[in-house]
Amino acid sequence: MRPSCFQRSVSVVCMLMTLLVCAHSAAAAESFAKKPAKYVFLFIGDGMGLPQKQATEAFTGRQLVLDSFPVHGITTTPAANRFIVDSAAAATAMSTGQLTDVGMIGMAPDKTKVKTIAEMAREKGMKVGIVSSVSIDHATPAAFYAHEESRNLYHYIDHALASSGFDYFAGGGIKDPAGKRKGVEPRGNAMDAIKNAGYKVVTDRDEFLKLNRKDGKVFAYNSWLQDSGALPYAMDSRPGKDITLAEFTAKGIDLLDNSKGFFMMVEGGKIDWACHANDAKAAIMDTVAFDEAVAEAVRFYKKHPDETLIVVTGDHECGGMTLGFAGTAYESDFDVLKKQYVSFQYFADDVLKLFKKEHQGSLAFNDLKPTITHYFGLQFAGDHADPMYVQPHELAQLQDAFVKSVAGDSMKLNDPVSVNLYGGYDPLIVTITHLLNNKAGLAWTSFSHTAVPVGTTAVGRGADLFGGSYHQTAIAKKIMTAMGVKPHVYVAAN
Repeated sequence: MRPSCFQRSVSVVCMLMTLLVCAHSAAAAESFAKKPAKYVFLFIGDGMGLPQKQATEAFTGRQLVLDSFPVHGITTTPAANRFIVDSAAAATAMSTGQLTDVGMIGMAPDKTKVKTIAEMAREKGMKVGIVSSVSIDHATPAAFYAHEESRNLYHYIDHALASSGFDYFAGGGIKDPAGKRKGVEPRGNAMDAIKNAGYKVVTDRDEFLKLNRKDGKVFAYNSWLQDSGALPYAMDSRPGKDITLAEFTAKGIDLLDNSKGFFMMVEGGKIDWACHANDAKAAIMDTVAFDEAVAEAVRFYKKHPDETLIVVTGDHECGGMTLGFAGTAYESDFDVLKKQYVSFQYFADDVLKLFKKEHQGSLAFNDLKPTITHYFGLQFAGDHADPMYVQPHELAQLQDAFVKSVAGDSMKLNDPVSVNLYGGYDPLIVTITHLLNNKAGLAWTSFSHTAVPVGTTAVGRGADLFGGSYHQTAIAKKIMTAMGVKPHVYVAAN
């Protein structure tokens, strides 16, 4: 198949940008050759565009730690074969400097395996940690240790984790240890392979907190994996029971610190998942959790300011979040989001299921109203001027969605109208979060990713490299430069 004009244009532009970056990096590498960054952090807020960061700051009333850094850049995200990138191609761009096709992990479009900055760090004698709030074999973390033509080959990615030799994996679990997914040839139980490779597997919080460097290689994940092997949404997390992203990060720093330094990638993966579902409050609280993880790195940086580099970016924007809504014009009221106490996922998995069970044979919207008020703050009686009051046209939307999602209406979620309205998610929950978000002055254009540029910030040794505007492939090359590694394409060994 001949490449399209767009694909050729993206390739040419990225090649030119690569040449410019390499020319600059070649000169810059000289200054880092004698004293490269010893401790390198790359934080990736999955789905975290500029709107997500701004919404979080508006909600919390404070600047994010990650935006307090002295160096700011604007990063574009197109993949080799599509304007709107996915997490696999985006993470591969940032882990290798290689522009690739959507869905590919650690590979060029021609399926050539490309070495990652994490693998380069390991070869330099640095320790390596990979942390994520979603499953540790998901697209973003996988792109730092695996090389597969499809991000969905979780079983093979799980085995790549076992053979990676990296020192610390933490956060979510693994999705296909036994190789039961369609199209996969089982290679033996991946969890057994991970243990046989010398990893201490820990899920108990108390045991996790007691980990120390004598424990060797570690694979730690939370005991409660809420959905698809991921940590619970930050707003659903159980204090004192669940391990937070910040705690996984802090423990990683503790375990990885050594005389030769370390590289750590930390992903806030559920920002993206919340935005796919158009749940602003869940996205905001996971952005807060992500920022708290960044704060742990900053604490370490303050002890080693001349040896540490921290880079924070997003892989793409998700949901087309807009900071403004037609119905509220120039007004915003982020306080209304404080009335929401659970994520869309918790409401679907726990609240609605219980409601259906308790009201079998007599499902009525009026019976659900108190529950909606309790969890989301929407009011069905009282002062009509109250911003939380459900207006007649909003009530009609909720009732229609209730019929479709709770009362068992035979709606096809792949119907074009339904896809535009609900994106494949539960109609009632999407309608509730949309109404709440709109009252706050927020709106969404998509249930998917967008090509809106993301922000990149940096502090520490080599931070100056990250100012300006560049494609996300440059992030890997800039980190290579700061690490004292020549920035060019590396072919990974089989």
